[in-house]
Amino acid sequence: MTNIDINELADRYLAMWNEPDPEPRRKLVRELWAEDGAQILVDPPEDMRDAATRLNFPIPSLEVRGHHALERRVERAYEMFVAAGEHRFVQRGEATVLLKQVIAFAWSMVTTDGTVVGGGTDILALDEDGRIRTDHQHIGIE
Repeated sequence: MTNIDINELADRYLAMWNEPDPEPRRKLVRELWAEDGAQILVDPPEDMRDAATRLNFPIPSLEVRGHHALERRVERAYEMFVAAGEHRFVQRGEATVLLKQVIAFAWSMVTTDGTVVGGGTDILALDEDGRIRTDHQHIGIE
């Protein structure tokens, strides 16, 4: 990891979620992620947590794996949060090395005037080529 700029990696990761053009967005997924990479949404939406609790199930995490599924995930998040032009994702602070080949960074979802309306933390485990093997995304951690 000595040759990886972890802040540049975090910037490219967030640029992927903000990218309006599907082709460059797909290209970023394929450049950033290992072929079998996975994103795990650790804290699913509140309605899912409530439903699981009512059924006496543990709160589930949500996972997508592989380039195609990741492309769909990023596309859907773009459509939901960025496409209308009201929000974008930005890095908050500096990325941090947690362990060998494991980094973390915080991010915010901001309005066009810079008001923070959401955010979270991503913990990325990288392969030997510096591509994302797993992304544990924690929403709402400020």
